[in-house]
Amino acid sequence: MSTERATIMRHAGTVMVGQLAVMAFSITDTLVAGHFADTALAALAVASATYVTVHISLMGMLQALLPVWAELHGAQRHAEVGRSLRQALYLCAITASLGMWALLNPDFLLNWTQVPADLRVEIHDYLNIVAFGLPASLLFRMYSTLNQSLGKPKLVTWVQVGALMVKIPLSIVLVLGIPGVLAPMGLAGCAWATLVVTLLMLSLALWLLRTQDFYKPYRIWAPMEKPHAATLLRFVRLGLPSGLAIGVEVTSFTLMSLFIARLGVVATASHQIVSNMTAVLYMIPLSLSIASSSRVSYWIGAGQIHRARQALRTGLSLVLLLSLSLAGLMGWQHQAIAAFYTQSPEVAALSATLLLWLMLYHVADAVQVFCVFTLRCYGITVLPLITYTVLLWGLGLAGGYVVAYDVGFDASGLSWLMGWLTPQSPIAFWQTGSLALYVTTAVLLPVLWRAAYRPTQSTHTGQNLLPQP
Repeated sequence: MSTERATIMRHAGTVMVGQLAVMAFSITDTLVAGHFADTALAALAVASATYVTVHISLMGMLQALLPVWAELHGAQRHAEVGRSLRQALYLCAITASLGMWALLNPDFLLNWTQVPADLRVEIHDYLNIVAFGLPASLLFRMYSTLNQSLGKPKLVTWVQVGALMVKIPLSIVLVLGIPGVLAPMGLAGCAWATLVVTLLMLSLALWLLRTQDFYKPYRIWAPMEKPHAATLLRFVRLGLPSGLAIGVEVTSFTLMSLFIARLGVVATASHQIVSNMTAVLYMIPLSLSIASSSRVSYWIGAGQIHRARQALRTGLSLVLLLSLSLAGLMGWQHQAIAAFYTQSPEVAALSATLLLWLMLYHVADAVQVFCVFTLRCYGITVLPLITYTVLLWGLGLAGGYVVAYDVGFDASGLSWLMGWLTPQSPIAFWQTGSLALYVTTAVLLPVLWRAAYRPTQSTHTGQNLLPQP
């Protein structure tokens, strides 16, 4: 147990450093935009939420291939890892094309959610720029997922940390300008900095794949095979529900941002601050989930089911311990965190209240993401999609909208019945969202345990499906 715990912690720690570096991109943009103008911060809240929805949904389809490559690695079928990766490039090309189209045509979403007109020009400018970095970002995600599946995430982390060192000064200079040298670009400066850094990260990843001896056994640079129908179909069956589930999760969060935008600049800016903290905290259970799912799939591929179960138990205990600790720390320092992000007393006050609700939200969020990632190891992807759709969209998002905007019932009456709800406030969305996540956890955790401890297991997400040379 101690050996497995140490392996998961090393893997997760390395992944977490890289993920936090990437999240620092968003924190940097939020801090810089907040010091530029409240309207820029409000526009960033909507624009970044839209981008994240598209990017993470498509990224989820590619990241769902981690168990495939981890199983092949566990079975010592190294050359098939390279063939599988090359087949995944076809899937990446399709997802990148769809993502670019969505980012270049956001009007339907902005109209439907009634985003204020005075924010739309900046939102359009931001999305038009970052759209052209989406293919590079998805390709880098494939590189990241490959390294995670092979238990070697350090190269990815080094690239991500190095990119942060470029992102911070570049965003500051482009957004705020240099007096007498460069005019301020405002929110568009954040987008240009993101595009430059994304292209830099992909360039470094390709160079590492070409030059590092570690990758040679996998024959990644072998000639590209034709599309293999059985392999791609299995990728779609595994990746599509996973991508859609992540899409539901992210859109529930994105639509929350867009709906809150109707409550004004203070509500939107406050929500953006708490959204940043949510994303930062999420990186920790996400990293543990990635590391744990990699180990579980590795042991399944190696035919050692008892070791897979040990990795599962160890990962879950670490997720629970760290999420509870972080929630307590955030509750203790919620006012200081809010004040760090903004110079506006109104924004800081509302943000501090929202951070208290984030304490509850984070614990359930941590456990459910662990369940979703490790369920993929056992080929279970449709149930999380259904659960997310019903609970996160229904109870969480729709419930928050109903309470916040007093739609279809007397909100004050419901508040009297359930005193913890806060009508006509962004707080309502965080309250119903927290409840939805706890119910989601209650549904998925027992299913995960039954899948892991069933008497016989024949789950092999990646083997016997690849085109032979």
